[in-house]
Amino acid sequence: MQIGPHRLRNALFVAPMAGVTDRPFRQLCKRLGAGLAVSEMVSAKPDLRQTRKSRLRTDHEGETEPIAVQIAGADPRMLADAARYNVDRGAQIIDINMGCPAKKVCNLMAGSALLADETLVGRILDAVVGSVDVPVTLKIRTGLDASSRNALRIARIAESTGIRMLSIHGRTRACGFSGEAEYDTIAEVKSASRIPVIANGDIDSPERARAVLESTLADGLMVGRAAQGRPWIFREISHFLATGVRLPPPRVAEIRAVVLEHLRELHDFYGAEAGVRVARKHIGWYVRELPGGEALRQRVNATHCILKQVAEVGAYFERLAEGGERLRFALPAEAANETRARLAA
Repeated sequence: MQIGPHRLRNALFVAPMAGVTDRPFRQLCKRLGAGLAVSEMVSAKPDLRQTRKSRLRTDHEGETEPIAVQIAGADPRMLADAARYNVDRGAQIIDINMGCPAKKVCNLMAGSALLADETLVGRILDAVVGSVDVPVTLKIRTGLDASSRNALRIARIAESTGIRMLSIHGRTRACGFSGEAEYDTIAEVKSASRIPVIANGDIDSPERARAVLESTLADGLMVGRAAQGRPWIFREISHFLATGVRLPPPRVAEIRAVVLEHLRELHDFYGAEAGVRVARKHIGWYVRELPGGEALRQRVNATHCILKQVAEVGAYFERLAEGGERLRFALPAEAANETRARLAA
């Protein structure tokens, strides 16, 4: 996969997720097989640039290139200025958010709410593409609701303004994250597009990844929620797409090392107090399907001490290792077959 001058190791992307895809998580996913990880969305408003949240979101120190930053807003000039600001601070790819369904974003006529105004979409894309010398990409949904899917028209606008890649979440704004993703619109857009199209939504296993690629003919895949607590999903998908064979589940010792490294990076990045808080949700995701995971989650949520948090997690995985060398996260074969059949229908 090539985006401008950047040749990626593969076409598997980490979806930008607010409160999740910070620098430690992006780095971890890249190390475990992702070709690109897009940052949490950064507001285009200049008065928010110096807040602690924004400073952390624009911190790319030591990050594996290419560095992709997603910007959000509704004003063309402000978004163009935000693109320049982030490029000056290390961004090598600018992604524009027109996919977020959150009310606090859409109420400002940003995110997926922009899909209602195709003229404004064109003005925004023109302004941002013309403001920077790096590739600009776009993330959208299939439309506002089931009766007004306009992803194909948005894709044509994107092509005409110089957008280099389009990522499509297979839900409308009205869907939020409920129900199942639909891929027909993504397939329609791909068949009519000359720029790369990336499929996003409910890609939670290697089998689903292959089925989505086959049904949409997309150029790549974007994984979001399925990577929470399972960042090795990228190498699993990559291996399966290349060989048709599933990798064995990770060893307990490796999971323990991954989790403890992630905690260390979070503590260093956010500082002691905030790092412990942020780490809690990641610990919960890592152990949500594992025996004794809920009890561990409750224990780590009750502590404010880095050392105790790390000790609890380390001891938990040591106990798991006594019961077996590997853990089962894999989608059962029956479910994989059902997924394939449903998408092919």
